[in-house]
Amino acid sequence: MSQAIPVSFDQPLARHHKLIGAWVASRDEAPGRCTRAEARRGIERSFDQAVLDILRPVEMAELRVAVLNSEDMDAPAIAIVCDSTGQLDLGWIETSDAQIGWRAAAYSALTQTLGAALPIFGYDDLFEEISMYYWDGEIDDEGARNSLVAYHGADPDDLEDTILPSDMNDRRPEWMIAANAAPLRSLPNGLRQALRNMRRCHREFRRLSDEYNAWHFDGATVHEYLPDLEESSTLPPLTLVPVEQFAREVDDIARHGMEYGFMDIAGLCPVTDAAHVSDWFASLEAGVRFLLAAQELIQLNPETL
Repeated sequence: MSQAIPVSFDQPLARHHKLIGAWVASRDEAPGRCTRAEARRGIERSFDQAVLDILRPVEMAELRVAVLNSEDMDAPAIAIVCDSTGQLDLGWIETSDAQIGWRAAAYSALTQTLGAALPIFGYDDLFEEISMYYWDGEIDDEGARNSLVAYHGADPDDLEDTILPSDMNDRRPEWMIAANAAPLRSLPNGLRQALRNMRRCHREFRRLSDEYNAWHFDGATVHEYLPDLEESSTLPPLTLVPVEQFAREVDDIARHGMEYGFMDIAGLCPVTDAAHVSDWFASLEAGVRFLLAAQELIQLNPETL
């Protein structure tokens, strides 16, 4: 053939194109004949559009979807990737003058639920990482001092400016402390409804089985399909920790991720049949309903509650 003809001309469809193509064909009421190149483009366009229609309302994090093949695995997989990095915008919870009890109730609910869908870490995760990073796992001041002297060669008489566990805990704004959360019955109606809606969507989302769940995360399976991630940080790219108060600590534990990448996979699902693609989309929609409920909570105007 002429050298002007691309090498990819009339190549057989790959496994993931065949799988997604069967799902596309099941939705097409009047399928027609087409070349393989046209089929590839049509499959990708239909799948991408269906994904974008679901993800488009999500503003709190930048999410995208990739379909993966693996030479070592029997089935293609669909991954949800989070391209956002840094602190999640907490809106009125962090910046408003609303009552501390209201803000703490909203923040506590987010810390308890958001990790089910987003690759995100909270204050407890940060404290655990810093405990290992600074104090060899110690969690109180006395243990931390002993660790700094015994294992880091610190002068026991010169620890006045050293960060200790109590220093970190004392830096938390009042709205970060779960004990400050006001009970649900005492919250204004708008906030109470938003919290109830988010928790309801979260319960429905958590009832999904792991099989064909777009948001299911299993580290071993992720590394089978994406072996390059083994060199990346295990730290998620998003945090609920306010960086204004904890910039040094966040920078310290995020350094490896900034150099080699974060564990930015929100979910990875192997699929073997076109029907499983439909199941995957159903679970994707359930996760997005939960994220939109969390987004609604963050975007509330406390002055109208």
